[in-house]
Amino acid sequence: MPSSEAVPLGLGACRRSGALAGMLALVARVLEWLRSLFWKEEMELTLVGLQYSGKTTLLTVLASGQFTEDMIPTVGFNMRKITKGNVTIKVWDIGGQPRFRSMWERYCRGVNAVVYMVDAADLEKVEASKNELHSLIDKPQLHGIPVLVLGNKRDLPGALDEKQLIEKLNLSAIQDREICCYSISCKEKDNIGKLLFLIASSDCVTFERNSNWV
Repeated sequence: MPSSEAVPLGLGACRRSGALAGMLALVARVLEWLRSLFWKEEMELTLVGLQYSGKTTLLTVLASGQFTEDMIPTVGFNMRKITKGNVTIKVWDIGGQPRFRSMWERYCRGVNAVVYMVDAADLEKVEASKNELHSLIDKPQLHGIPVLVLGNKRDLPGALDEKQLIEKLNLSAIQDREICCYSISCKEKDNIGKLLFLIASSDCVTFERNSNWV
């Protein structure tokens, strides 16, 4: 004979909710697995910034996980493809010497995002870096393209943190696009894994909105 003791509604609902949540989680995992078999995304980024900011070093670390002290700066431009999961990232690395800066705008047209590198430990070049960034994104052809600002060499004494970079580069004045700022160290590989996941984890480039947003 069934017990006449009533089961509290809240407990029953909780049990059903838990079972449903488990089933939904399983379905989500299956869908993710199926997507991994058939879905592939290719995205295109352009990497710019003053010379010696660490652009080519970043590209090497992202591609191979290896840091080299005697990295030769890019002369002109270089292109590499990096694969992360099902995402293939085509990256244009453009030289940062003054004679190549006129090329930046051409290689930034139509990309998913512009990655702008700054040597956060070279305070004497911060003003020039700010001016070049604003000059670049003021180009009508680049209107609305998202910008990811990376302050490299955070491992060095006196390097600017994210808040200081936002202020020194006047990033708050940029209102016509999504812009995000991160502090990294290519040498120590600090925040590099997070950076690659940030870039590759979404359709095209939609940076996760957090405290690094300007």
